Amino acid sequence: MSPRPRPARADRPEPQPRRSRPPRGRDARATTPQRGDRRPDRRPAPARTPATHRVEVTFLPGLADVVAAEVTELLAPASPPVPVPGRDDTLTFAHRGPLDDPRLLGLRTAVAVFAVLTFDVPRPKSLTSGEHLPRIAAALDASARLGARRTFRFEAAGRESSVFQRLATLLSEASRMDHHADDGEILVRFRRTPGSRAGGTGGARGADRTGGAGGVDRAGAGGGDAGWDVLVRLGGPPLSARTWRVADYPGAVNATIAAAIARLAGVRAGDRVANLMCGSGTLLVERLLAGPAAVAVGVDMSAEAVDATRENVAAAGLTERVRLDVADVLEPGGTWRDAGPFDLVLVDPPWGTTHGSHATSAAVHARLLEAAHAVCAPGGRLVVLTHEITVMERCLRVASGLWQERAAVRVFAKGHHPRIYLLDRR
Repeated sequence: MSPRPRPARADRPEPQPRRSRPPRGRDARATTPQRGDRRPDRRPAPARTPATHRVEVTFLPGLADVVAAEVTELLAPASPPVPVPGRDDTLTFAHRGPLDDPRLLGLRTAVAVFAVLTFDVPRPKSLTSGEHLPRIAAALDASARLGARRTFRFEAAGRESSVFQRLATLLSEASRMDHHADDGEILVRFRRTPGSRAGGTGGARGADRTGGAGGVDRAGAGGGDAGWDVLVRLGGPPLSARTWRVADYPGAVNATIAAAIARLAGVRAGDRVANLMCGSGTLLVERLLAGPAAVAVGVDMSAEAVDATRENVAAAGLTERVRLDVADVLEPGGTWRDAGPFDLVLVDPPWGTTHGSHATSAAVHARLLEAAHAVCAPGGRLVVLTHEITVMERCLRVASGLWQERAAVRVFAKGHHPRIYLLDRR
């Protein structure tokens, strides 16, 4: 039998490729496509959450609500500020931003701002550890970037002990700053963590109210089995030390109280503002730094006081916005009245320690309420800061047909307890 002829090349079927086995083991991990390789992920990357830092703000007792409102408005923390346990002059909150955020120094009603670093250590001696020093040094550096000189000092009982001396030496090396025990500009405080088992409320009550976050712990470098806080004041001098105050005048109003008064009175650009018995101009300057006004007038019967106001107004860059007059506001007449009627009248009457006398305070307050009513526009506001509480209460009862009391805020400052009266013109 003859062999079957082979088909032509074109008629031959194409050979089928051999099916390869899937890779196994290490090769499988290298060649098998991952889920993210199969389809590009076109979703935007999640936004990075800003770092938060625990911050404490100190203030004069009595101004907590005003300070909390300013913090919320200026810094927008994730949650409202809350009091530090056992303190009536300190609020704490989580700041969403860096410690060298210049907005922190924009708080005008606060005395000082502190960065709070909490360490799970039993005693300050443990802070000399290399793992803790960089955190403290970073806070000092943030304070320097906000304008403080690169010097620091400790405020703590037992700061002259060998423990704190060694800590100062190591911190100076870590931060490249000088330790000036008496006049270092960056204030560093130590306390047991508030609410901790051994620390209670974390500091002595009644510590320096001009800059103390939580006070100074009286345990010094000693023991305890609780955590410790290190508080670093941010920026240079306390916020209450205003750079515009170039001319000091006896009996001048604390600048943070004046800033609080501006906020309590309300800042309206169309207001015509008069500061009667202006002294060195603290109320007037702080009102204008809080916001614009249509007219601003300062009046005092003392030429020396008006000169001091003029210097402070110039240092604040407000000369072109202020008119100053020497006149007795309790007497009729005076060219300063031509700038009225006024929507807001601010007064800090003499109260007897430095100016005036207690014997004449009743007559001064009574006449003041009448004079302010005469120059105040219908619907206008009057704010009086006075230490003569009993006298003021009695005068308000007599002048009830002139003024309606809206609120009264008591403040504690350097042993004095003045009260801020917010009044509406009837």
